Amino acid sequence: MRKIMSLMISLVMFFSIPACGDNIKNINVIDVESKIYTEDDIHSAIQIILEEFNKSWNGCTLKEIYYAGDETCQDYQDWADRNGADEAIVLLSSFDVDSSGGNGSLNPNSTYEGWNWILVRSIGGQWRHVDHGY
Repeated sequence: MRKIMSLMISLVMFFSIPACGDNIKNINVIDVESKIYTEDDIHSAIQIILEEFNKSWNGCTLKEIYYAGDETCQDYQDWADRNGADEAIVLLSSFDVDSSGGNGSLNPNSTYEGWNWILVRSIGGQWRHVDHGY
């Protein structure tokens, strides 16, 4: 049943960005189980990053994204406090950069692996992207 729900959520996420650019077209969303967050919590955080990546990361192609795991997220809980929130979640991703270097701050013609995305929220609220990088 969990696998079916996970597949359904992934399909909803895929079709919820109908005009998505090529930079998130063939993304692999990897499911990682959590005792802290529900699948919906994780997938809603991923959706925030997909939307941002599609809108702002020109010259980059997102290859995969996934929840970093409960232990990693617990290490980042101070980010919630720093940003006036209750919870923090960390996603990891990999993406390719074309010859433009993205916005000019990334290495042209390269692949970034293990790129962090930090999001926070108040309990019951929507995730908010607050930082990213290594």
